[in-house]
Amino acid sequence: MANSLQSLFDRAVALKGRGKLTEAIELYTRATKEYPNSAVAEHNLAAAFGDAGRASEAEAHIQRAFAKGLSAPESWLVFARALSMQGKLDEAHDAFVKTLELNPAVLDAHRELAQLTWMMTGDSAAALSALESAMRSFPDVVALHTIKAQVLRFTVSPAAAYRFIITSLERWPNEASLLSPAIDWATHAGEPEAALAMSERLVALQPDTQSARGLHAIALLASGRADEALPIVEAIVMENPEDQHSLALLATACRILGDDRYAELYDYDQFVRPYELTAPRGWSSLSEYLADLGEGLRARHPFKTHPFSNSVDGGSMISGLLGMDEPAIRALPQAIAPAIDAHMARLGTGSDPLRSRNAEHWKINGIWSVWLKPNGFHHDHVHPSGWLSSACYVELPEQLDEGAQQGWIKFGEPGIVTSPRLLPEHTVKPRPGTIVLFPSYMWHGTVPFGGDSPRLTVALDIVPD
Repeated sequence: MANSLQSLFDRAVALKGRGKLTEAIELYTRATKEYPNSAVAEHNLAAAFGDAGRASEAEAHIQRAFAKGLSAPESWLVFARALSMQGKLDEAHDAFVKTLELNPAVLDAHRELAQLTWMMTGDSAAALSALESAMRSFPDVVALHTIKAQVLRFTVSPAAAYRFIITSLERWPNEASLLSPAIDWATHAGEPEAALAMSERLVALQPDTQSARGLHAIALLASGRADEALPIVEAIVMENPEDQHSLALLATACRILGDDRYAELYDYDQFVRPYELTAPRGWSSLSEYLADLGEGLRARHPFKTHPFSNSVDGGSMISGLLGMDEPAIRALPQAIAPAIDAHMARLGTGSDPLRSRNAEHWKINGIWSVWLKPNGFHHDHVHPSGWLSSACYVELPEQLDEGAQQGWIKFGEPGIVTSPRLLPEHTVKPRPGTIVLFPSYMWHGTVPFGGDSPRLTVALDIVPD
């Protein structure tokens, strides 16, 4: 029996690894039915539901795992995440604390507790409190230093994170987990030569990893050595042609060097286009649907400020939208599908990294909502998990400075430091009820906006199915 249960688990893990999360959930569900006494089966199903953004189902099954006697820290982490996704913030906070009481070495829990505290309070000291307590108890755990640097980066400033991580590197000079973030932060701190030296050290430590070579390319681009960066990113893209961040680095190097491939990768006329959403079944008009969607989304934005490791600055973000019970939110796929189908038909097929993957079928590979306060914006970034990405506008401030293109989405300005500096080349004006589609590897951000009203958007990544 045990072998049969393990076989189900192994097959489900393999499916998850291939991006077939729905099929994995089916196997995990089968495991709970065929082995009803297995607490581990309940845990695995809960974790899969959590990965799929189906938070209420994740919570229900992890509660069943607890009822069947499981109380592992990993299960409490699944529980904490499910609660957080549903906006049960105080309960989520307590569940993260319980996770760490059971095992202080669960590093994800340290980071996610700090992030939750920050998003709830906007208080950097509060976000760092539990983490710094752990560091006093375990001063030799390098990963805690890495997490603190990340917290400082998003709650204080990149400069504060860089100063802290340089101090940590004096103690652990060859620690890759410290070197990796320090390289990018050094370029933003105006120290490209320091970044280059650290990237050379990282490549010497990890010569076969794409991440180390990619960071070396970033340091070279910041140092004005795009000609040296280009063959590095060419090799990475050759090894992994669907890596969206590496494609962005390739495009950046090509733009600096005047390489014709840049125009092929960043064909704004063909690849970037706004479309109007379609009113889903049950709504008589798009305006009626947007009103319900806006109301549903606003009610589910409980945070005071932005998460870590994200482009949002001056706002909040929620994920797992399709796992929510609100009808207007659950109807989002109906509203966006005609636009995606039309855009894929417009793209056609070709040999470039975008059109070569254009297939008849697609699926959503992540969907989230962003609530931006006045003066908020998105830093320039790409979407590593996508193929096509989007900005879908639900509610916008009425008074925006058109001349300054306040709130507009801009394309082409890299989210990394380059020498020479590269400016945006293309902008699209946001309009309520529209979705802008573009390649996931294309650098994009937003222009800050003034006034007194926030803006509410949905974003999603699409991949060929």
